[in-house]
Amino acid sequence: MQLNRLSFLAVAAIFHFSYIWSIFDIYFVSPIVHGMRHHSSGIKPPAKRLFFIVGDGFRADKCFQAHTPPFLKDGEDSTRRPLAPFLRSRVLEAGSFGVSHTRMPTESRPGHVALIAGLYEDVSAVTTGWKLNPVNFDSVFNQSSHTWSWGSPDILPMFKEGAVPGRVDAFSYSEEEEDFTADATKLDTWVFDHVKDFFAQAAGDEKLRAAVNEDKIVFFLHLLGLDSTGHGFRPYSQEYLRNIQVVDAGVQELVDNVERFYGNDGKTAWVFTADHGMSDWGSHGDGHPDNTRTPLIAWGAGIRGPDIVTNGTVASGHDEFSSDWNLDHVRRVDVDQADVAALMAHLIGVDYPANSVGVLPLEYLDAGEEEKARSILANALEILEMFKVKEANKMSTQINFVPFAPLHDEGLSIGERVDKINSLITSRDYATAISHSKDLISASLQGLRYMQTYDWLFLRTLVTLGYLGWILFALAFVIQQHFLGNTAIRKWSSGAFAGFLSILTGVFAIIYVQQSPWTYYMYAFAPVFFWWQVWLSRDALTVGIPFLAQRHGPHRYFGLLAKGIGFLIVLEAIVYGYFHREVFTACFVVGLSWPWFYGRGFVRRNAVAVLFWSLSCLAMSVFTLLPVIKVESLVQIHLAGSLMLAVGMGYMAYGHRLFDASVKPIFNGKYLQFLLGLQVRPGRC
Repeated sequence: MQLNRLSFLAVAAIFHFSYIWSIFDIYFVSPIVHGMRHHSSGIKPPAKRLFFIVGDGFRADKCFQAHTPPFLKDGEDSTRRPLAPFLRSRVLEAGSFGVSHTRMPTESRPGHVALIAGLYEDVSAVTTGWKLNPVNFDSVFNQSSHTWSWGSPDILPMFKEGAVPGRVDAFSYSEEEEDFTADATKLDTWVFDHVKDFFAQAAGDEKLRAAVNEDKIVFFLHLLGLDSTGHGFRPYSQEYLRNIQVVDAGVQELVDNVERFYGNDGKTAWVFTADHGMSDWGSHGDGHPDNTRTPLIAWGAGIRGPDIVTNGTVASGHDEFSSDWNLDHVRRVDVDQADVAALMAHLIGVDYPANSVGVLPLEYLDAGEEEKARSILANALEILEMFKVKEANKMSTQINFVPFAPLHDEGLSIGERVDKINSLITSRDYATAISHSKDLISASLQGLRYMQTYDWLFLRTLVTLGYLGWILFALAFVIQQHFLGNTAIRKWSSGAFAGFLSILTGVFAIIYVQQSPWTYYMYAFAPVFFWWQVWLSRDALTVGIPFLAQRHGPHRYFGLLAKGIGFLIVLEAIVYGYFHREVFTACFVVGLSWPWFYGRGFVRRNAVAVLFWSLSCLAMSVFTLLPVIKVESLVQIHLAGSLMLAVGMGYMAYGHRLFDASVKPIFNGKYLQFLLGLQVRPGRC
């Protein structure tokens, strides 16, 4: 198949655009499945009602640290103290606390889905801008008898739309009020004021009063002010710290009003947390610890009181992150963000959400060992049920299904493992039953991951073969166009065509039987097509590769192979550099030696260019060691401005002499080739 340059570019564009989409089929696959049975522990729930409060964009350290009060007036006390004294009192006097660890992307929608539905965001929702529900999911709100919610119009509707009709009421302010240039604390006070008005109305409305006195009800308060203030002024600003005070005072007033309304009946559970944190830049979304660590404080019905050590030692769970909170004597219990959904479901006695992967944090519960054992078993059965459905769905379409070994090949069947746990509970060996339930949860979660990534090997194989075929196909095309013309193209071979067509038909048949998406056909066509073209152009490769090898010095193939390996090492270093920035520093340091590969004579003749190259590499090697997150510094800004002014004035005064004497030679042909990284031999300069 002979292509001109325009046709070649068209093939290249179509191939690369189609293979970019493979990222979505490999990584952006919804974890949500349907058809699961719900499981309940059968125990009496400790709480009749739950208040779930989310401080959007609230960092864990800012919640618990002591700060100088914002906007002090003359004569006011500047002693550092907690800005959330009421929330801190819940930690010290009433409940349990810890850090809730989120996952990327640290955005509002994924965070709330994890907290309320117990599943980590359906990543395919990124294509919809995180709006509403591309796929309906179950949630604690949907399992409740009724949920009332107040807050942002960006968050509340997706839990209302995904629930049983009429089960969730959502009260939101208008989108126009979400103004980053205005005082965002009004968004939080709006929520607190409307909740206060709601209970005032319930006091005089018998129907509403009866509704809010039912079992298994949830009140959800979404507080967007901290997130908006953090974006506008940064989390270390006086405005952000002031917003913390507003939230803390609002929660305290809310608790007082609710307890009076219900007559302190001891049936109210409280959970306060955040959907994500915020970096010092006032941003979030990535996996920086400032974005992934959020506060979790729970108190009230069903929640264990503070576990305090009095012998002067540090309580369990603390590390360097919490060293300046002055809470070392109180046990800190960290959880994964999805675990909060399991905790809330347990407190009011509703079924765990169908797709929840959260693990019930037993350390937060004020319960006996039997209650904990039965609750964690129900949690395990819910996750196991999800695995069974996913396994059945995958098994029904796979030609040669390979089951997940840890749940099938360890001596006991799944049913026998569940029966054993029930037997342990019956015999009152609760500790062992809890341990076995946790093991079952761990294996089930691994099994869910196995099912989620089951097609990865097949897809990655197709993509890898496709890219390798493209590389050889492009190489053959360049050799034919620029060195050999069309003399190396073999004639059409019906036998080869039949062979490749048979391979393509076989792969298509597998994709059809396994009911894979239509894009799989596209991924399968590319490698077969390119390798067929490589077969037809094999003479160009067998003639052209030795020709290219001759240009790499006397070692020929060794030089070509060495440069190829070096190129792969650089690519891998770039990949690892995304996770460990120090790798880039090493690359820049190694880059210092590059000019010396051309010999000392080359370095002497190009001394100015080598000097600039070395200084550039050294400067960049330092840059990649500096912290990613920085705060504004007026000193640095003024120094940089002064330096720019000095350089500009110096250039106007002496620039023409400096340019003619030392800089201008860099831009002649031989130096330009060097700086652009062209492969020139030392003898040519």
